[in-house]
Amino acid sequence: MEIKHQNIILRDMREGDIDDEIRWNTVQTEWALWDAPWETEEELRDFDPEQHRKKELEWIAKPKPNHRRSLEIDTADGVHLGAVSCYCIDKDCNWQETAPQTEEERQAARWAVGIDIHEPAYWGGGWGTQALAAFIRYHLNGGYADLYTQTWSGNFRMIALAEKLGFRECRRKEGIRQVRGGTYDGLTFRLDRVAFEAYWAGHGSETTAGK
Repeated sequence: MEIKHQNIILRDMREGDIDDEIRWNTVQTEWALWDAPWETEEELRDFDPEQHRKKELEWIAKPKPNHRRSLEIDTADGVHLGAVSCYCIDKDCNWQETAPQTEEERQAARWAVGIDIHEPAYWGGGWGTQALAAFIRYHLNGGYADLYTQTWSGNFRMIALAEKLGFRECRRKEGIRQVRGGTYDGLTFRLDRVAFEAYWAGHGSETTAGK
């Protein structure tokens, strides 16, 4: 699958991406300071490149569902930047361990979308906005109407991105995140469809998608 929107492309993962992922988890790890750093510090410490390569090759070989839960992000000229993904949350805004099974259940679930731009040189250039907007549009077009995103109160870039795209804070869990010696709140935002559609209409609403 491939989705083109403005200056980015969302696409399925391919084997050549694995070397990028290994680099992002061993050398170029600045992204981990912002993406759930209370988890990623341990994950990076325990990262095994060969195990990761094996796992990702197995994933690439699997048949893909009709509706993708993750896609890689490229610039229009082919620079691999990171990925967008989604996961289910429960009524208390916690990660839901058991994913919905039927298409009806999946469309009725609460889906939290997220993004990682792993290349610091592309931070602040609007790439993440374009990629997450296209991923949201993809979900809405697929009938996945109840969309959320989650972050922590110290991640100002992600908060600004969420609000720009029409997410509104709906749940705050105070003091649950410890990051680099500070205490922060866990934040959940719910997508305001009217606000998102207004953003989409004003920022190049054309997309093309292909298998």
